[in-house]
Amino acid sequence: MKKVFCIGEALIDFVAEHQGNDLAKASDFTKKAGGAPANVACAIAKLGGRSSFIGSVGSDPFGTFLQHILETHEVDLSFMERSETFTTLAFVSIAEDGERDFVFSRGADRELVYNPAIKSLFKNNMVHLGAATALLGGTLEKSYGHYFFDALTQDAFISFDPNHRADLWKNRDKEFIRKCLPYIEKSHLCKFSLEEARLLSGKEDLDEACKELHKLGTRIITITLGKDGTYVSAPSGTFTVPSIPVTPVDTTGAGDAFIGCLLWQISTVDSREPLFRDARLLQDMVAIANKAGAITTTNFGAIESLPTQRQLQS
Repeated sequence: MKKVFCIGEALIDFVAEHQGNDLAKASDFTKKAGGAPANVACAIAKLGGRSSFIGSVGSDPFGTFLQHILETHEVDLSFMERSETFTTLAFVSIAEDGERDFVFSRGADRELVYNPAIKSLFKNNMVHLGAATALLGGTLEKSYGHYFFDALTQDAFISFDPNHRADLWKNRDKEFIRKCLPYIEKSHLCKFSLEEARLLSGKEDLDEACKELHKLGTRIITITLGKDGTYVSAPSGTFTVPSIPVTPVDTTGAGDAFIGCLLWQISTVDSREPLFRDARLLQDMVAIANKAGAITTTNFGAIESLPTQRQLQS
């Protein structure tokens, strides 16, 4: 089984109580562990996979809380850094339909320092680049780029999820697109939301969007569509994989559960080539990943809502 290195932010989600309103109306919040790469690392480990988190948290009680959560889920923290800068915070409110309203207060995640000793560990393993904050400049962006290059030189399987957050990229969409393009070009697998696929491709139609994104270089594209499942475009074909019906209460972490479950399954395959050739294999994997994402929406909090293998098999 390959190890999956998840690079980027771990943060505290302060989730508004009394759901159904936007943040302007929220007054009480509950502390939850979050951050897309941390969520993905936990999703993989909770399913019995091998994952490592590479990121920075503060040397404060919030950072200690995040470290404890990741350790509890048996994520390898050998390369997690502790910074004197405060731990990154996100304030989240959930609307009646389960969709989220985000505001970020950035801190220690941007302080990640590149560690050249990690490079050799990428060999014959997997690297997931899924940080919402990684392309915003500073030390984290430089380290992110270094690790991306290392993954390429070590022939690791590379997964990219841009995790676009409107609050972080106000009036900067062109910059966001420009910074994402090299990752789309070289990644074996890209996971997008519908909005991200349209933004990054400049196309409204999903088939046309995928054609544009494939032209950049990525082999497998998954576009998550919520209750409507996942649209998949790969060398083996293009198809939509349905999800399972659930009543969502919190969509935070659903995409991370999806990609974490998909990467866990890929980590068990000896060769990546069948993923590109065998439509049935990819379709079955995405169906299981859809189930993981759906289950995660039925509870509050991203990490604690991630499914186990037993839940996926039920």
